[in-house]
Amino acid sequence: MTTKTTTGLQKTIETLIKAGTSFDLEKLNKLYHNDLQVIMIDTEKQKMLATKTEFIQLFEAKKANNEQDLNTWAAIHHVHVKENTGLVILDRKVNLTGTESLINLNIDFVWEDNRWQVTREVILTL
Repeated sequence: MTTKTTTGLQKTIETLIKAGTSFDLEKLNKLYHNDLQVIMIDTEKQKMLATKTEFIQLFEAKKANNEQDLNTWAAIHHVHVKENTGLVILDRKVNLTGTESLINLNIDFVWEDNRWQVTREVILTL
C-alpha cells in the first residue's frame, strides 16, 4: 500500500513501470484515473491524444499478441508531492511502436480513493 508522501509516489511510479512493461491490465486500470489524458509528441512533433480506454487498449493489444515484456529501464529526475497532487519526471527506454526509443515523461498524479492515480502523462520522444 502506498502513502500520500513522496516515498509513496516513488513506489507508485515503480509499480506503474512494472505494470506497463508487463501488460498488467488489472494494475493499469487501477493506477490510471478514469479521466486520464495522455499526450504523446513524437520526434516529428506530431501529437497524439489518448484517453484511459484508448491507452489501455494499446497494452491489451500487446498482451493479446504475446509480445515480449518492455524494457524496465528508468531514470527518475524529479518526484514532487503537494497536498493531493504529485508530479514525476523521468526518462524511459520503451518500445511502444515497434522500435525502442528514449522518451521523457511528465506524469501528474492525484491522491484519490487512498491511492495515487495518474491523471495525465505527457510523453516526448527524444
